[in-house]
Amino acid sequence: MLELRQVTKKYDDKVIFEDISLKINKGEIVSILGPSGCGKTTLLHMILGLTDISGGRIAYNGEDITRVSMRERGFNIVFQDYALFPNLNVKQNIEYGLRNNPKLSTQQEVDELIDLLDIKAHLNKRIHQLSGGQKQRVALARTLVMKPKILLLDEPLSALDGVIKETIKQRIREIAVRYQLTTLIVTHDPEEAMTLSDRILLLSDGKIAQFAKPAEIICNPANDFVTNFILNQLNIKRRNILSLFADDTAQVDPLSKYTQTQNYGQHEASIGHHDADAIAISHPDDQTSKDTAKN
Repeated sequence: MLELRQVTKKYDDKVIFEDISLKINKGEIVSILGPSGCGKTTLLHMILGLTDISGGRIAYNGEDITRVSMRERGFNIVFQDYALFPNLNVKQNIEYGLRNNPKLSTQQEVDELIDLLDIKAHLNKRIHQLSGGQKQRVALARTLVMKPKILLLDEPLSALDGVIKETIKQRIREIAVRYQLTTLIVTHDPEEAMTLSDRILLLSDGKIAQFAKPAEIICNPANDFVTNFILNQLNIKRRNILSLFADDTAQVDPLSKYTQTQNYGQHEASIGHHDADAIAISHPDDQTSKDTAKN
């Protein structure tokens, strides 16, 4: 379990965070969501150990790691730009971290990750020959072979579109389930957070606006900021999409024929939490037990 206890971050007289306290369970996917400049990436870097905190404590499995170095914490991050080595091919990029730690992952474990992320066909390619989605999967593989205790992702889907984005979301869910890997994701996109996360940490003005499951945020927003930042955006997007399929004679949801059923293990409700009824906020029933996912 990762725990933040009354964490504060200041730059000179500017307060970025004040008295942030929360607990994140093992294997949980948590999205850190909020407007630009609210400190999402700063919080990620504090957890990683890249940025010092000004006050409070960070603990992992009950051990105080506030002053533990980034290297010794054993967490790992995939940066927004992937930070892959252009002079190395895909296979060399994936195995780069094992040069100094060859026993950390066996070849079988590396091969399993390559298969899971579907990049076997690209192992001999250079980075410039890859698409954005392929680069993201290579960056994930390179990070996962190091067996991080916590996986941190900084805007992992921001440069991806459509089906590619959905594929990467599915891979992230599969990884979290298979390895029981706690995963923290920075995003500015409410839809992305709602459809990927077990819980969402919503930040505003240096404080936690709400930390809850997606369905709870939809049905019981904590304050006006949550309503305006998440629910209004989702409703606007939903109305815009539905208007493209508008038919005055239609008696059913015009998108229903595009619905696909998917199973993601313990995260199978991560999309099902929030089907069209929930996002419309017209039926405030708890959606967490639904088994179907509407995209």
